[in-house]
Amino acid sequence: MKLQRHPANPILLPDPASDWETYNVFNPAVSYHNGLFHMHYRAQGLDWISRIGYAVSEDGIRWNRLRRPVLEPANESEARGVEDPRVTELEGGFYMAYTAYASSPIGSFNITPMFARSRNLISWERIGPLVRGEDNKDHALFPRRIHGRYVSLHRRPPRVWLAESDDLVAWSEALMRPVFGPREDNRWDCKRVGGNGVPIETPHGWLVFYHAYDQQHVYRLGVCLLDLDDPGRVLHRPLEPIFEPEELWELRGDVPNVVFSCANIVVNGRVYVYYGAADHVIGLATCDFDELLEYARFG
Repeated sequence: MKLQRHPANPILLPDPASDWETYNVFNPAVSYHNGLFHMHYRAQGLDWISRIGYAVSEDGIRWNRLRRPVLEPANESEARGVEDPRVTELEGGFYMAYTAYASSPIGSFNITPMFARSRNLISWERIGPLVRGEDNKDHALFPRRIHGRYVSLHRRPPRVWLAESDDLVAWSEALMRPVFGPREDNRWDCKRVGGNGVPIETPHGWLVFYHAYDQQHVYRLGVCLLDLDDPGRVLHRPLEPIFEPEELWELRGDVPNVVFSCANIVVNGRVYVYYGAADHVIGLATCDFDELLEYARFG
């Protein structure tokens, strides 16, 4: 089972006339709402600080961008950038999980997994962190509560973890637990794994996309299936990746040999996976949803 690249790739490029997205656009979140595709993408410009831009599309391929970012650093904990958004539609609003990158360590590390909310996908209000003072990112909210609690994937190296909260503000350490980690034997996911976009609810479990890298630091994408009532339990995890860098613009860029996704949405029975290629441009790969779910169950 492999994703197929769209022939229009790459679908979003840096804007050389811009001050804030001059060099790189990558790692986008994409939502499908009211018949439109809404993209929130990470961008780097003349100061190399990451900001989050917004673009909208009728077909998911051709995009109209806002001229200014919709989220940019607001305090010292974000001084070096806001990165890698994942956007979940939940309970009548939109919630963005993003990584804040500080100029100096908060505790032992410079990064903080943050949440923000919006009613219109343009104006964002910060909620707060999932944790502070540790190497933690790649977080994404599930699209509904489970047993009354909000649930989020996150990454404590080298594993994917689960977190739970009653209010999206306090995330209890007692409720955090590992879900899955790297596999040995020099496989494609033998060094580190992290979650990609928002988990997809299916009758057979939560379909989760994840990224991983190996000894050669090549980033690839895979899928697994988590239990609907207990997403800390892995039902099945296929051995092979579904996507890997092959095109020149995926192999060479600001960070080479990388395909990295924060978006995996289902529209009219087709899965749209938007990804950053070599931390420089944005690509799109697709597949049939039923075929992918079959692979996640039995592959």
